[in-house]
Order: sequence, then structure tokens, then C-alpha cells
Amino acid sequence: MFKNLKSICSIFILLLALAGCTIKYSLSGASIPAEVKTVSILYIQNNAQLVQPSLSQLLTEALKDRFLSETNLTLVEQDGDFNFEGSITKYAITPIAIQGNETAALNRLTVTVSINFTNTVDEKQSYQTQFSRYEDYDSTQDLSAVENDLINSINNQLVVDIFNKAVINW
Repeated sequence: MFKNLKSICSIFILLLALAGCTIKYSLSGASIPAEVKTVSILYIQNNAQLVQPSLSQLLTEALKDRFLSETNLTLVEQDGDFNFEGSITKYAITPIAIQGNETAALNRLTVTVSINFTNTVDEKQSYQTQFSRYEDYDSTQDLSAVENDLINSINNQLVVDIFNKAVINW
């Protein structure tokens, strides 16, 4: 009888110890401290010389969507435990893969953003850096015909980079 009581007490103590542990994890690989509850993502301004009107809105919303779908953080207007602000600094189309007749076989759309991330829980994790991504497209295609697809692809890549640097610490 004492043997069973001893086993039950041991299991009870083990369960209490485990209940006191708080570890947050997600399938995305994000490592977010338990004390972080909120995220604020301010509108990403477009300060590039060449401005694509919908790019700021699309990038801002894609970043918000990523945090809402991949974490348990609550989105707040400002002063979140995690805070993102930034601007688009480059939106450029450049010719690449020049052929013998001095025409480009491909063009490259490049988007660069400057992001300031503040982690109020662990200031050492805060950063201010630039992220740049590009997509190539055939020079025979009209930019207006492929621009939306290119922007969506570039935005997805930028959001992954920003998210990973903030919460996966790569």
C-alpha cells in the first residue's frame, strides 16, 4: 500500500513540476519567450524612387498575416512586445543576361526594405537591417502583365526573412 502511495505521490509531484514549465513552440520553428504576448506592425512606408502603389499595403498585410498564422501573438496597433516598423527603400527593374545583340534576355525586379525590429523583452534580439529579394522575368513579357505575381513572390520571400530573423534567430 505504501508502495502505491509513494508512486502516486511521485507522479503527482512530477505533474506539478511539468505544469510550472512554460515553453512556447510552433510548427514554424519560432522561438518566442512566454512573456511575449503582442506584436505591432506599423505601416511599411514606400520611400523608393520608383513607387508601386500597392506594395506597401501588400507587404505590411503579408507580415501581419504571417505573425497571426504562425504564432499565438496578439496584433496591437502600437507598442507591442515585438514591434516592427520600416520602409521600402528600393523598387527597381534592371536588365540581366545581356545577349550578343546587346538586348536583355531577362529583367530583374528587386525590392529592398529597411526594417527596425524592437524586442521589448530581450533588447539583444532587436535589429535594424535591410532585406532584399528579387525575381527575374523574361524581357519579352510586359512588366504590367507579370508585376503582381512578381510582387507576391518577392513579398513572400521578404516576409519569411523578416519573420525568421525576429523569431527563429538565424
